[in-house]
Amino acid sequence: MEGCRLVNQREMRKNEHVKLALAQSSLPISDFDRIHFVHHAIPNMNTRDVTMVSQFPDFQLSKALYINAMTGGSDWTLEINQKLAQVAREVGIPMAVGSMHAALNNDAVKQSFAIVRQENPDGEVWANVSADATLEEAKRAIEMIDAAALQIHVNAPQELVMPEGNRNFEHWSASIARIVAGVHVPVIVKEVGFGMSYETIRSLIQCGVTYVDVSGKGGTNFAAIENERRKLKDMSYMQEWGQSTVVSLLEARNLNNRIHILASGGIRNPLDAIKALRLGAEGIGMSRHILQVVQEKGVAVGIDYLNAFHEQMIKIMTLLNVKDIVSLRQSSIVIDDYLKSWIQQRQLY
Repeated sequence: MEGCRLVNQREMRKNEHVKLALAQSSLPISDFDRIHFVHHAIPNMNTRDVTMVSQFPDFQLSKALYINAMTGGSDWTLEINQKLAQVAREVGIPMAVGSMHAALNNDAVKQSFAIVRQENPDGEVWANVSADATLEEAKRAIEMIDAAALQIHVNAPQELVMPEGNRNFEHWSASIARIVAGVHVPVIVKEVGFGMSYETIRSLIQCGVTYVDVSGKGGTNFAAIENERRKLKDMSYMQEWGQSTVVSLLEARNLNNRIHILASGGIRNPLDAIKALRLGAEGIGMSRHILQVVQEKGVAVGIDYLNAFHEQMIKIMTLLNVKDIVSLRQSSIVIDDYLKSWIQQRQLY
């Protein structure tokens, strides 16, 4: 009976996370608004000259986009993952599943993750485990969905606000290093919305990591979600914890030649995505926005949304007179005093 209660609690938590995430909205002001491209009035190219392909040593993002980890582990989230997998298949972009620990401990919910591979048999699907996972668990997660890559999510603030969350973290770095060395697919270490610092990324490089998703503050706020789940709701002061995606990309800038940077968290529109690529990201993760579109309007509208997102990124690249992501890095930008002050105080240049 105790095991049944634990399983039910996990399924309830998965559903609560999604419901609370869907209820959140984008911040009216973002650090992306602190960055401005310099407009040059006469491009000397056409939209058909632009490619958004991002080529990595182990995989390719054909549109520089991927659907980031969100959910799985219950009957309701099975339906969500099925829809998202259909969108990823039709748009031709990778999709990461949410944390797979529920399925590693309970065969009854495996299908909520396996459905992604069934709906997208030839696509790029990424597995997902926490930094708590053992090497054996990581291998099982990869095998469960025939994953082309593995995300390891790090979420210390969420765990500490979560009533039933983890309180032990001293083994995380060693666990990450073991998994990186022991699995046969590329490993992407990702935050869940609190951003990454220069020191964190440097330490991950020392663990053998070659891909990170900085996933900064500004998108889904898991500190706020977990505070809503607390009886007293007494940790609301943690809702502003962390660095934005913009600041995280600035933190990573001096390490770009040693590690591949992916960006998610608070990407509101194609212009935000292009700004993230300009700051050093090599791919853009989408989560809550595409989830909201698919849940509210259906799979077909979700497909149209991402295709239009990609087309508008191409239009912005044309306006900037750049044909690819590498050339985009040379585009002139102006940043505001807040970001200048962050750079100065952190002495990252």
